[in-house]
Amino acid sequence: MDLELGGRIAVVTGASKGIGLAVVRELAAEGAHVVAGARSVAALEAIERVTPVAVDLLDADGPARLVGHALERHGQVDVLVNNVGGVHLRLDGFLNTTDADFQASLELNFFSALRATRAAAAAMIPRGEGTIVNVASVNALFHPDGAVIDYGAAKAALLNVAKALSQELGPQGIRIASVSPGQVETDLWLADDGVAATIGRATGVAADSVRQQAMAGIPTGRFTTAREVATLVTLLASPRSANVNGSNFIIDGGLLKTM
Repeated sequence: MDLELGGRIAVVTGASKGIGLAVVRELAAEGAHVVAGARSVAALEAIERVTPVAVDLLDADGPARLVGHALERHGQVDVLVNNVGGVHLRLDGFLNTTDADFQASLELNFFSALRATRAAAAAMIPRGEGTIVNVASVNALFHPDGAVIDYGAAKAALLNVAKALSQELGPQGIRIASVSPGQVETDLWLADDGVAATIGRATGVAADSVRQQAMAGIPTGRFTTAREVATLVTLLASPRSANVNGSNFIIDGGLLKTM
């Protein structure tokens, strides 16, 4: 299937690893020119049709500078993928989760996307077209988990804003959609400081056992791959799904039992 992305200009945040890197590769493989932003860009430098941009997306002007780079180089932005994010487990309970903890999570998982969306929308509105895809999380919807209370709140805010913007921007030719993965085979879960290892150290259980327990709750019996998430993101970025607006697509192997 031709996704009709050839020659389109895409901006991807948090692009140097995991889901972000997989999204960059899929978009570029479909012929898009990708402006890929991350603090470290070494992994991006050899990919054809990809312009790496070293940027700290936690800086208040970082997302706008990334979008600005795409505009300076290509003159337009057709697609924005808000992928940057991260989670810090709060294993000591709510009373030990500070305002600063919540603020840090909101800055990374919500405000960075909000700022990138504002910058991209400002460029898209005069042209009357554009697509924004957010990478959210099932933690915005899945049974509340105190260990990721701030992360879930930030991702829920992202979904809420996306739904609101779909109503405002849709009539102006700009659509917005979200993808909410469950557990994904990335460093967030599997690195030495990832979720499985962190829970394992706190509970005295091997990281692999934590992972196996997590997979036991997924009907497909495995984590989603980064490429599977990226494939869904790329389809939503495509003109072939041009009347998808405001929707959130869950990719979790059946982890969520209800909508």
